[in-house]
Amino acid sequence: MAAHDRAAAFGGSDGRAYSVDLWVDDVPDARGRFGGALLFIRWDASGDAPDGHYESDYLVRGETPDDAATRLGALSLYDVKAILDELIVAGRPEDF
Repeated sequence: MAAHDRAAAFGGSDGRAYSVDLWVDDVPDARGRFGGALLFIRWDASGDAPDGHYESDYLVRGETPDDAATRLGALSLYDVKAILDELIVAGRPEDF
């Protein structure tokens, strides 16, 4: 994502198109750490508009929001794609 200055895009195991973004909490948890997760946007068949999304569980914790974002950004695209496919298998996406 940093190399191309845009969200990564994937074809999901369900045949749909997805883009992914990093999501980091705005406020720290009770231990003072910021949680980070992935947000996958599912696109409609035409690719013109989003029609649902998946959210991962927290994957990282950081001492600051930037720390959490850096940790998320260190995930390989292979790992991010595997997380997406696990979410697809697990159930229905949230609609917008």
